[in-house]
This record gives sequence, structure tokens and C-alpha cells, in this order.
Amino acid sequence: VLLAAAVCTKAGKAIVSRQFVEMTRTRIEGLLAAFPKLMNTGKQHTFVETESVRYVYQPMEKLYMVLITTKNSNILEDLETLRLFSRVIPEYCRALEENEISEHCFDLIFAFDEIVALGYRENVNLAQIRTFTEMDSHEEKVFRAVRETQEREAKAEMRRKAKELQQARRDAERQGKKAPGFGGFGSSAVSGGTTAAMITETIIETEKPKVAPAPARPSGPSKALKLGAKGKEVDNFVDKLKSEGENIMTSVGKRSTEAAKVLAPPINMESVHMKIEEKISLTCGRDGGLQNMELHGMIMLHISDEKFARIRLHVENEDKRGVQLQTHPNVDKKLFTAESQIGLKNPEKSFPINSDVGVLKWRLQTTEESFIPLTINCWPSESGNSCDVNIEYELQEESLELNDVIIAIPLPSGVGAPVIGEIDGEYRHDSRRNLLEWCLPVIDAKNKSGSLEFSIAGQPNDFFPVQVSFISKKNYCNIQVTKVTQVDGNSPVRFSAETTFLVDKYEIL
Repeated sequence: VLLAAAVCTKAGKAIVSRQFVEMTRTRIEGLLAAFPKLMNTGKQHTFVETESVRYVYQPMEKLYMVLITTKNSNILEDLETLRLFSRVIPEYCRALEENEISEHCFDLIFAFDEIVALGYRENVNLAQIRTFTEMDSHEEKVFRAVRETQEREAKAEMRRKAKELQQARRDAERQGKKAPGFGGFGSSAVSGGTTAAMITETIIETEKPKVAPAPARPSGPSKALKLGAKGKEVDNFVDKLKSEGENIMTSVGKRSTEAAKVLAPPINMESVHMKIEEKISLTCGRDGGLQNMELHGMIMLHISDEKFARIRLHVENEDKRGVQLQTHPNVDKKLFTAESQIGLKNPEKSFPINSDVGVLKWRLQTTEESFIPLTINCWPSESGNSCDVNIEYELQEESLELNDVIIAIPLPSGVGAPVIGEIDGEYRHDSRRNLLEWCLPVIDAKNKSGSLEFSIAGQPNDFFPVQVSFISKKNYCNIQVTKVTQVDGNSPVRFSAETTFLVDKYEIL
């Protein structure tokens, strides 16, 4: 019978101990404290015995994995069980150190319980233990799927109600009454009165009866759930979901990426504020050649003061790569083509207040290698049983300044840490995900190239695909808003702008 399984220090101090029969804490601490004194370093046996128990142990760097059994237990089975215990520990702990074992003590105890039940070994292997402890539940997946379906249906209902409100406003305009708000930019720009508030409240309360307070927005006082104000009914519902911990994916125009939030300190937002955001998706071959590069950009307009609702944006487009531009249907396309100005088709109408409105978007798709902003050359070469990997980067688009660049190189599993030769910048070795992350704070014209060399056991194919992530405060296509003027009088308006260039996917296959 197996009495207990423990991880202890060489001095006999118990870090984790799991007892499989009734034993007092004093008894198990006494047995473990006596264990180092009984070991005879001259012998190569991995067990020691006393009058009452047998210790079967295995050294693990500065620690011991110890099984305490009765003297009449089968020692061959005990050694086999010990090997399984020793293989379980690296599954949950990155390093075989006391603080790491303590941090993952409950994970280890749950795994120990899968190996031994009531003192007897269970017929399980490492893969089964991993599956059992993950507690993957089909019922939970079904519940999550139902929950997501309900959320989608509720959002669809919100959009339908928003369209009804738009139609009601159009009817009011035709009859000569003043329309309650601007309704031309789709459901994202609907502003409603009491009716909108009642509909929104009804739908949200039916779907989510218990709602925690919504998180405050960074730009001014908290108005995230002010129903009936000029805002977005759909986003009100999304905010409520977020406050309950749900992760809602927003559109391309929203700065949903965590990196974008960390990019820069908050800027001083004027009454007219622009967000210019680009996202790149790129796939290259390891031997050179651009398989596909697609870039999407958008200008989002946010107006917080009604005095500046009737304005025009003067856009400067210095792109020479053949980017395709597209204005919003309510924007005067002829005015944009002739004078590069963004204004509404009906100059008497106003842009919506207190909501982000996409007014211009662009797209670039190419296989031209010279368009790659940052080239990555990864060159693994076999050397005996190991592989020498040389990887270098070069900034082709020198006008860009890339921040927080991470080049992630996959590593073979179970071969230990790589041996770093030369490196520009810093690196992190993630042993759990088998990744080597090459971290570079800034890549710009002054720091346009760099290299990394390391060695590790493996084959050349083990080091692909290489993935790159970065963030930039300069956009790739060089499309900017240079001036904002009022429709009446053409007087200039103060405005603020923030530019973000993000990575959606950047892979070297």
C-alpha cells in the first residue's frame, strides 16, 4: 500500500505531500524529516527502509520525489509509480524549485490523486492524467454555445429595433417634423429619445437581468450606460456584456487590441477627434517571396460638441502604392474625388455626436516584395545533433517606427533551453509554449537591422512558422487629415488625431 507521496527538500522539509491513508500531520512530517538522515550516500539504491515503512525516492535537482510505502508493498510497482510521479511534476512546474512547486501545489495534488486512489496505483498514463485534470466538459461547451447564440440574437434584435427607429425618423422628416437625430450611418450611429431608451432597457434586461456597473470610459465622465442619450444602442448592450466579463469582438474601426491601449499615454482629445487605424495581414515564404499582404485602414470621426457637427475633413493622400479608397455612402464622393475633402452629401445635415463614425476606409492587397515593411530572414542549419539558427530583420519602410516588436520563433519540445550566441535586443524563453521571443523595443531608420544566433537540438522545420507582432504610431499608407473646416464660413476647427498601425497576422511559413 502507498501511504504518501511528497516533494521535499534535501533537508527533509515537505513542500507538497499527499497522504492516501489516514495519517496525522505530525506523523508525515516526522517521517519526511527522518528521511535524509537514513540515506547512505555511498550506495546507489533509490530506497531506504525503517522498521515500519519504506522510502522510495528519486533526486530532482535540489529536491526529492519521495513515496512512503509499507514494507510488504511490491517495490517494482512502486518504482514504476515513482517514475510516473516524477514525469507529472515538469508538466505543471517550469522549474524544479521550491517556490515553483509551492505555486502549483494544488495542480500537483490533483494529478497525484489521479495516479493513486486509496493507496493503490490506478492504471493511467501521463496523457490521461492531463485530460482528467483539464476537466473538459461537453455540458460546459453546450452552455457556452447557447449563451453565444442568445447574445447574437439579442444584438440582432437591437439592430432591428434601431432600424425601426431610423425609419420612424425618416417618416417624421417627410411629414415636416424635426428629426430626433442623424440616422444615416447605420445602427452604430442611432440616437434615440424615450422610445429608444425603453426598447434598449427592455432588451437588455430580458437578456441580462443582473448587471454590474459599467467600466468608466477614459475620455471624461462615465456615461457608458446612459440610456436615451445620443449614442449607440448596440454598443450599450455590448458594454453591459463586457462589464460581466464577456469578451466581445468589436469591428475593425474600434481599438480592441490590447497593444493599442498600451501604445501611448492618453492624448488631449479635442471636440473633433480622429482615430486613424491600419491593420496588416502578411504571409511570407521562408525562402523569400511574399505570398500575400493585405492592409486595411479606416478614419473614425468622433465629435463631442454640437457646434462642430457640420464640418469637412481635408485629407492628404501621399500613398504611391495603389491603395483603394472608399468613402461612406453618406459622404459626398464627388467632393472627395475633386478636392480630397470629406463632407456629407447634404451639407445641412450634421455628423452624429458622441459616437465613432467611420468616414473613410482603404485597402491594399499585393504580392510585391518591396512593399513588405519588415523583412525576416530565418536560416536554420543542421550541425551534428543540433541546429544553428541565424535570424535577422531589416526595416524596408524607413519612414515607419515600430514599437514593442516581438519575433516569436517556435522551438522543439523536450530539448531544453536554446544556447544564445549573438543578439541585438533581448530574448525570452517560454518553455510552456516552446517559444523563443526576440524582443526589440524600437525598430526605425536608425536601428533598421539586427540579428540573433542560437543553437538547440532539432530539425530546420521545427523553427517555423516565425510570427511577428508590433505596434506603430505612424501609418503605413501615409493618409492623414491635415485640416478641419466648418461648412459655413470655411473657418478652421481645432482637432486631435491618433494614429495606430497594428498587426493582425504576420507569418513567415
